[in-house]
Amino acid sequence: MDGLKALGYEFDNDEFHANVHGTLPYHNLRPDPVLRTLLLSIPQRKIVFTNSDKAHAEEAMHRLGLQGCFDGVICFETLNPCNGLICSVPELPKSPILCKPSIEAMKAAIRIANVDPKKTVFFDDSTRNIASGKAAGFHTVIVCRSTLVPGADHALESIHNIKEALPEI
Repeated sequence: MDGLKALGYEFDNDEFHANVHGTLPYHNLRPDPVLRTLLLSIPQRKIVFTNSDKAHAEEAMHRLGLQGCFDGVICFETLNPCNGLICSVPELPKSPILCKPSIEAMKAAIRIANVDPKKTVFFDDSTRNIASGKAAGFHTVIVCRSTLVPGADHALESIHNIKEALPEI
């Protein structure tokens, strides 16, 4: 979305999300009781940080059976509260859209979640997001990979291996 807007395309952000996410095969997502149990066993605060809109995040969590496993969601609307309109909020980005992997998005998430990045573990499956998460000061874990990538402190082939890889959690 940010790339299209940077190229000069103009469209409604909500309509874009509805079109893109409205065509996703959500029926392919199945409940993951192992992940649910794992997440509920971790006492630390857990927050979803996604570039998608809230509706998509909620639908995906519902389909995976993960509702109630997270303490909050930082999503497109959280980072872009004016929905592309001109705002007088000084913290808003200079670019049309604030999203990962920009360092500004990472800093905004830190501020919104009110966390100390040095005491926070950031999990992601994108190498670009991991690199910017590390630049923002997070302890980082690349997921769905067996080897480290630049900026990653740990690599998890499966999210189900959190406790084995990070027993301190």
